[in-house]
Amino acid sequence: MSKVFPTIQSERLLLRQFKPDDLENVFKGLSDPEIIEHYGVSYSTLEDTKNQMHFFYELEKNGTGIWWAIGSPDNKIFYGACGLNDLDKNHKKAEIGYWLLKEHWGKGYITEAVPLVIKYGFEQLGLHRIEAIVETENTNSKKLMERLGFDHEGTLMECELKNGKYISLDIYAKLNQNAPA
Repeated sequence: MSKVFPTIQSERLLLRQFKPDDLENVFKGLSDPEIIEHYGVSYSTLEDTKNQMHFFYELEKNGTGIWWAIGSPDNKIFYGACGLNDLDKNHKKAEIGYWLLKEHWGKGYITEAVPLVIKYGFEQLGLHRIEAIVETENTNSKKLMERLGFDHEGTLMECELKNGKYISLDIYAKLNQNAPA
């Protein structure tokens, strides 16, 4: 990972490093029951949300991933987050994740942000494989993965306990055939 955090910009989005004043927006997202319904992290207090901010910083520092805050190109509006974690340099793979504040749902921001992160992973990090692990009931994320050219590799049946019941996970992957072995 580079010492300077990579900023990525498109016509409608700015993907940038998280900053301390993003804390309230991260809390707003990761404490909302609808946003976290299929997400593996949730927080009940602003103070607890600092753990998530620490997670974002530590991923980059330790070279185990990278997450961006997603916002408007003028950096005035916070939309959500997208990134790579579980970065495995030996096997040249990582897992992608994302979430948006509810008021920004249905506007195509994640459909635009995910390919930017994939491109970064393939071209800058030299990844061969980017995985997405999606709860089977999360039909919106499954549709997104298919729309973005991820292959459905299978389903891990009832492999995790969540809220007192077993859930299944679908595994999706996108391969970079140009990555050297």
